[in-house]
This record gives sequence, C-alpha cells and structure tokens, in this order.
Amino acid sequence: MSQRPLSGRVALVTGANHGIGAATAVQLAHLGADVFITYLALHGEGQPEAYAKARASGANEVVAQCETNGVRAIAIEADLIDPKTPALLFDRAETRLGSVDILINNASGWRKDTFRAAGPDRKNRPTERVSVATIDSQLLVDGRATGLLIGEFAARLMERGADWGRIVSLTSGGPMGFPGEVSYGAAKAALENFTMSAALELADIGVTANVVHPPVTNTGWVTPEIEAFVVRETNRTHIAQPGEIAEVIGWLCTEAARLVNGNIIRLR
Repeated sequence: MSQRPLSGRVALVTGANHGIGAATAVQLAHLGADVFITYLALHGEGQPEAYAKARASGANEVVAQCETNGVRAIAIEADLIDPKTPALLFDRAETRLGSVDILINNASGWRKDTFRAAGPDRKNRPTERVSVATIDSQLLVDGRATGLLIGEFAARLMERGADWGRIVSLTSGGPMGFPGEVSYGAAKAALENFTMSAALELADIGVTANVVHPPVTNTGWVTPEIEAFVVRETNRTHIAQPGEIAEVIGWLCTEAARLVNGNIIRLR
C-alpha cells in the first residue's frame, strides 16, 4: 500500500477536537487526505479533569498536527443538533477544500442517563435520570445528524457522478440495550442502522460504509475504577489509545479495504 494512499481525497471528521476524532483526523492527514474538522466545545460537570478539558477544547492543535503532513486542514465549530448544520458543513468543506470523499461520524452528545434514580453508577460516574434534555442531546447528534450527514454525502457524490467514497461511524454498542446510558445506547443503535443502510444502498457507486466499535479507549475519562472494571471483564482485552483506533479507521478508508463493507468491527 502506498504511504500516501489518500492523496487527493478530502475527509470530513466530526467531533475531532480531541480523542478518537482528533487522532483520526491526524491519521487521515498522515495518509495524504486533506481534512475538514468539525467539533463543539462542551463543558460538563462531574467528569474526570482530563476528559472535561479535552471536550471543552478547540481544534487548533489538531489542525496544526494535520498540517505537519503537508496537507490542508481546517476546523469549524458547529452544533450538530441544528438540522441545518450537516448541509452547511459540506458547503464549507467544498468551498475550502473540495468535494468530500470520506465521512467519519465520530461526534457524540454523550451524557449518562438512566430510567432509575440519578446518582453515581458502580464505576462512580454521575448519572442523570432520563429526560428530554438527555435524550435530545444524544439522539439528535449521534442519531439524526449521522443520518443527515450520510444523506448529504450520498447526494453530493451522486450529483457529481463520483464512484468512490468511504463512511466510517463510531459506536459503543446499543441495539440490545445500554443500561446506565440508555439514550446513548439508543442513539448509537440509530447510528449503526443508518450506516448499515448506507452500506447496502451505496455500494453500487463505490461507497463502503462500516462501523468501528472500539474497546475502552483512554481519551481522558478512564479512571482507576474503569481500569479495575476492564480487568474484571472477561470480554475486554485491554485499554486502547486513540491512535490505535485511528489506524483501523484510516485503513478502512484506503483502497486496501475496498471489499470491507457493511460491518460492525469490534476491536478488543
């Protein structure tokens, strides 16, 4: 495989100011793609300090890291809860970098909620009771926005007669329920379904669509309680670093992965 297999491609990566999204933007730049980064700085309470700081950050540092690879990189802060945002992002990306070939659905409105009483969970993380606010902040970002982004991506590909595209979405599971994070699970179930539908509907125009399910990944939220939980769980192998997940996402975007389509790839 060429060291720059994505040269000439343009990637749109959501939620890329920190964590897996940031690492993915840098990895795609390393593979030669120009990168359009979107993010929303979020401020929350009751989170580990490193994670709270990362979520509230901008994306200038990520842009700079991308540019060290000799590619163009741009960041824009945008709220995916607004249904107008997906089309706006593609408009901006096309104006600044050109037509988008790669879509990475990484952004999340993550909040822990439950049907039971609010309070700390068994990993000592604060949990809210399910509400309009907790549902909307996640279903509208992880779910609805994913569908709208894929819709924009597909429409613009077909309009220009393109015959190549890549979609990779990030999940943590959810179709069989997600106790303690009920709205997050529902939102990720929607994301998975939108992506699998895209895999089936868009394959004939050269688009692959896959979902990556990372293991516990150290993006700043891994506490000693989480580490102990991973050690106890028999279906988890290790705690990953964002760059390890980004390597898999990057590979899925290359021509080497052209036969990989319609999969939920669980990493351990």
